[in-house]
Amino acid sequence: MTSAESTAEPTHEDAQTIQKLLVGVIGLLDTFSAEQRAAALFGFDDPRRLDWDIIPKPDRVGVSMHNLDRHQKVVVLELIRLAVSHEAYTKVLAIMQLEHVLRAREADFLGVAAPLWRTPDSYFLSIFGRPGFEDTWSLRFLGHHVCLNITIVNQRWISTTPSALGQQPMIGAGVLNPMAEDEGLGFDLLDALDDGQRSGAVIHDVAPADFVSRQVPLIGALEYPDHYDLGMPQYQITTADRQMLALVRDKPSGIAADRLDDAQRATLSRLLDTYLARLPATAAAQYRTQIDADGPAGIHFAWAGGLVRGVPHYFRVQTRSLLIEMVNAVDSGNHLHSVVRDFDHDFAHDSLRDHAAHLAEHGSHLRTRTTSSEGTELQANEWSW
Repeated sequence: MTSAESTAEPTHEDAQTIQKLLVGVIGLLDTFSAEQRAAALFGFDDPRRLDWDIIPKPDRVGVSMHNLDRHQKVVVLELIRLAVSHEAYTKVLAIMQLEHVLRAREADFLGVAAPLWRTPDSYFLSIFGRPGFEDTWSLRFLGHHVCLNITIVNQRWISTTPSALGQQPMIGAGVLNPMAEDEGLGFDLLDALDDGQRSGAVIHDVAPADFVSRQVPLIGALEYPDHYDLGMPQYQITTADRQMLALVRDKPSGIAADRLDDAQRATLSRLLDTYLARLPATAAAQYRTQIDADGPAGIHFAWAGGLVRGVPHYFRVQTRSLLIEMVNAVDSGNHLHSVVRDFDHDFAHDSLRDHAAHLAEHGSHLRTRTTSSEGTELQANEWSW
């Protein structure tokens, strides 16, 4: 790694955002009844912390927006606003309101369940761990087509990936079309490519049913998409398709940005920034600095499936740290899922690992606060980072 690359590495530190989220969550918990606390709070090691699937499921955990009063709902939305850009915040709000559109659109399919399934209150807030000073915890906001994962380690490091947003419908959405650029800028770039560039960008003529990285909590060196998306077997791909669509971390598919002209690179840059906007401003700026330092050769754009709207299609953007996936395959290309992920820092995996090693060697400030100094030697503050 060069010196320039080293200085461009994201630190994942953002004291201001962490502080605001921490005191906001502590304040919200102070308003919770015993029943709300029981629904919302889990141990940090609970395996459900890593469940970020954005399809409707019967075993959602957390306190439902149905069971919060008006003031508590506003605070929950304020916490979301703190963790994303203004643009992404308005997308989340619009996606939730699209449940009203889906309720009318799927009335025959869902029958009496339509008003129960399709409501903007069917979103769940979960808190894993203890939100406290110098502590490690996470907050998740999850429901149909929205999953925001916020992990804070030792009140110092923050991760807000995976961050998944979706939309249904895309065609005929009216004025509620929050994911227009998340998909549309991909089409803009594809349409701007010449024949030679397009042959490099298009990796397969069949789109995956959902993310190639699926819902794994940590992306491996090699990932294959599933044959079909959970609960939607009407769109399936073959084993050969899965091989063609494989994600290889060290060998990105598609066309590198250094093969694009200035106008095409500008479109790709806008696409990147659209997905970076799902992160806090400090994190987005750190990723952008790293991407710029790596240069155009470090960005790859890959497309699969149909080349026009209304048929299944997919694209991904891969950098040294980030993976962006957009898939619109089921419902004849009218049901979009998208995600931005960090290969190493999803759910703060790397920060948690490093922090655990540090604690094992030096101990914790939280422990020294409650242990008498009698009979011990004065130690250097090695726990202080």
